[in-house]
Amino acid sequence: MDAAGLKIWTVGSPIGKIDIETGDFLKQTEEFRRMLEVGEILGAENIRLFSFFIPEGKNPDVYKDKVIDRLGVWMDLAKGSNITLCHENEKGIYGDVPERCLELYKIFPTLKNIFDPANYVQCGVDTKQAWAMLKEYTKYLHIKDALENGQVVPAGKGLGNVEYILKQYQAQGGDVVTIEPHLTMFDGLATLENEGNTSGVGEVYSYPSNEAAFSAAVEAFRSILN
Repeated sequence: MDAAGLKIWTVGSPIGKIDIETGDFLKQTEEFRRMLEVGEILGAENIRLFSFFIPEGKNPDVYKDKVIDRLGVWMDLAKGSNITLCHENEKGIYGDVPERCLELYKIFPTLKNIFDPANYVQCGVDTKQAWAMLKEYTKYLHIKDALENGQVVPAGKGLGNVEYILKQYQAQGGDVVTIEPHLTMFDGLATLENEGNTSGVGEVYSYPSNEAAFSAAVEAFRSILN
């Protein structure tokens, strides 16, 4: 990677993608310690994490204190490192809507936001309203779009207001995005999703390979940039 002039900017970890009641927090904490070591070795500036899956049908607010306590453990472990912890709004976790995300960022001032429009669409959230609430906390964007039924589509083809949010992000000095297509099911995706929740990969924008899907996602993003 050094020879190719490439840099690791963020580590896209699955930390926090466990059930708040049944997940093995101690095991994940050990994995997180290792993730910090790996991030430091690679010279990464950020590590992505999540705020725990909430059991189906349960009120997320009931788990607020537990979520804060557990995130606090990881925030403490990251102190003194050169790595910023960044939270993604994944469907089904505690911070899957902007109100609870904002709550976390106010409690943990060094925790930054990863804004994923498609995930908000899948939660029935207006992405423009979410952006207005979270723009000052946002470290980078996930370029992913979705339809009302939850199907993931290329950027600009769904209800995520990707072009609007991208321009707003650029206007405030943002210059890093992550292309995260989910346009075709990739190996291992199912193991990173909560039971009953899927990425909404549909037939219209399904591709024969990960390479083809990624190329389509990049081209859609470039058309917005242009």
